[in-house]
Amino acid sequence: MRLCRFAEDRFGLVRDGQVFDVTPALKPLSYHYPLPRFDPLIAHLATLRADIEQHAAKTAGRPLAEVGLLSPVANPGKIVAAPVNYRKHLEEARADASIHHQKQVEEIQRVGLFLKATSSVVGPSQGVAIRHPERRTDHEIELAVVIGRPADRVSASRALEHVAGYCIGLDITVRGPEERSLRKSIDSYTVLGPCLVTADEVADPSRLDLLLTVNGETRQKANTSDLIIGVAELIAYASSFYTLMPGDVLLTGTPEGVAPIQAGDLMTATIGGIGSMDISVRAAEAAKT
Repeated sequence: MRLCRFAEDRFGLVRDGQVFDVTPALKPLSYHYPLPRFDPLIAHLATLRADIEQHAAKTAGRPLAEVGLLSPVANPGKIVAAPVNYRKHLEEARADASIHHQKQVEEIQRVGLFLKATSSVVGPSQGVAIRHPERRTDHEIELAVVIGRPADRVSASRALEHVAGYCIGLDITVRGPEERSLRKSIDSYTVLGPCLVTADEVADPSRLDLLLTVNGETRQKANTSDLIIGVAELIAYASSFYTLMPGDVLLTGTPEGVAPIQAGDLMTATIGGIGSMDISVRAAEAAKT
């Protein structure tokens, strides 16, 4: 099943290049303050699937290319990210002073994971707004894993049982000496899309091709088989420190080829079995006073 959010918070089932509006299927999701610390849709996805299919059968589809796609996860409780999780990216980061800024780039096994602000999440139609044009800002394509049920100190052998699905993630990064979580948490610097592909449609997340182009030029090309720490092991590692909740997003790391982007660029991100999405880059609006 492929699910998306589009337009003004509409919910859709994607099939054969068409989007079927199944927003009425979400009516059973009703919460009162204080709101839960997880994404209600992702938490109840298994029980909603039948209603989603029924509503899709009763509505006409629209071409996917004609709708403005939002992040398929509306309310992630946290975004967990894996730094330097491809060997060749570790090597390029250590070799390029404009990436490492005189800081030792350590292996992921030494530095662990980091968190990104959920306020940085956007969908592909919303684009990336460059907030510090005077500094180098890079693209980073990643496989994004969406947690489907609580994972507390799970083993790697059982970790994939806790996955709701997968999507493409872009971890946009301002280079500099500050901590990663600061430089990567800027508004619009976490792009998720185009759809949430449920776990049953991805036979092996460790065998997926990644490709990112900018204005038609190939920048990043790799396969998730090159991950230093694989998807299941990352889930186990993260859950050993904090409970992963439905809707939490795990960014698994980016391969080599990171490079600057600027206003006016068009990024195209593709992951085999997941899909493809175009993301425009623009200058951030002036600060509101």
